Amino acid sequence: MSKHYLFYGSERYTQAIMRPIDAAIKARGDKVAWFFNGPGAEDLQDDDHVLATVDEVMRWNPLAVITPNNMVPHFFPGVKVQTFHGFDAGKPRHIYIRGFFDLYCTTGPKDTGQFVALANKLQHFHVVETGWPKLDYFFSQLPKALPPVKNPPTILYHSTFSPSWSAAEILYPEVKRLSQTGEWKWVVTLHPKMSPDIRSKFKALENDNLVFSDADNILELFTDADVMCSDTSSALSEFLLTRKPVVTFKNRRPGPQLIDIDNPADFEPAIRKALTRPTQLMNAIEQFGADIHPTRDGKSAERILDAINEFIAQGGKNPKTKPWNLWRKFKLRQKMKYWK
Repeated sequence: MSKHYLFYGSERYTQAIMRPIDAAIKARGDKVAWFFNGPGAEDLQDDDHVLATVDEVMRWNPLAVITPNNMVPHFFPGVKVQTFHGFDAGKPRHIYIRGFFDLYCTTGPKDTGQFVALANKLQHFHVVETGWPKLDYFFSQLPKALPPVKNPPTILYHSTFSPSWSAAEILYPEVKRLSQTGEWKWVVTLHPKMSPDIRSKFKALENDNLVFSDADNILELFTDADVMCSDTSSALSEFLLTRKPVVTFKNRRPGPQLIDIDNPADFEPAIRKALTRPTQLMNAIEQFGADIHPTRDGKSAERILDAINEFIAQGGKNPKTKPWNLWRKFKLRQKMKYWK
C-alpha cells in the first residue's frame, strides 16, 4: 500500500521548497496532497492533489506532514516535519523551538549543531541533517566550475521587506544612477511582502540596462548574475552557494564571506571589488557554503524521506512529549475554525 504524505503551507514560497520532495515521493510510488492555510494554493499545478478542508486532511491520514513554515496544525495526523524556509540570515528566531515539530531536517553543520544541542536538552524533537530540498534542482543545474564574469556584468539587486532591515529606500538612488550608465546590466527583485510603493519605484526604473523581475523563485535569477547586492536576507546565503560574491548594506551578521558597507557612497566601489573576485573573499565564500550546505548532490528531498521513514521505524516518538503550547494551538484552531 502506498504511503500518504501532506504538504502544509501558509505562504507562497511553500511550493518552491516542497516541489522536489513531491517528485521524490511520487518516484517511490507514494502519494502526496497539499493543504494551504494562507496564500499559495493558487500557484499549484493542475494535477496537484489539493485538500480544501481539515476533514479532508483527516481522511487523507498522512504518514507525515511536511512544511517549511514555523508552525503546523498539531491536530493533523502524522509526524510533523520542518524543512525550513530559508537560511539563517541573522534575523531573530531562526534557531527557535516552537514546540510543534517531531523532526527538524537541517541544511548543514552550522544549523545542525545548534538544533542538536537543543534537542539533547529538550528531548521532544529529533534532528537530521538532510540539506535543503529547494536547492535540489538548482544544484543539479549549477556548473561545476565557476564561470567567468560576463561582459557586461550582471548585478542582481534584492532586498528583504522589513523596514528595519531593508536597504531598498536607501540604495534606490544608487541603483537608479548606476543602471543608467550602461556599464552593467541589472536585475531587481524584491521580497513579495515589500511595500507596493517601493516595488513601484523600482519597477519604474526599467530601461535597457535594468529589468524588474517578479519571479516567484529567486533561484531562477542566480545563474546569470555575477554579483548579488542585498541587505539582511536569507536569499544572499543561497546566492553564496553559487560561489559568487555578495555586497550587503548594514547586514545584521556580516562576515568575511560578504562585502558589507554602511554608506551608500561605498556601493559602487564595493560592486567593483566584488567583480574582481579577490582570493581572500572567494575562499571565505567557499568555507561559508561548506558550513551552511555542504551537500551539493541534489538529493536533499530523498534524505528527508529517508529521515522520516527511519524516525517512524524507530517508533515515531521522542523521549519527552512536546510542550502544551496552548495559546499558539488555540490561535491555529481559531484561524482554521476547527474545534474537533
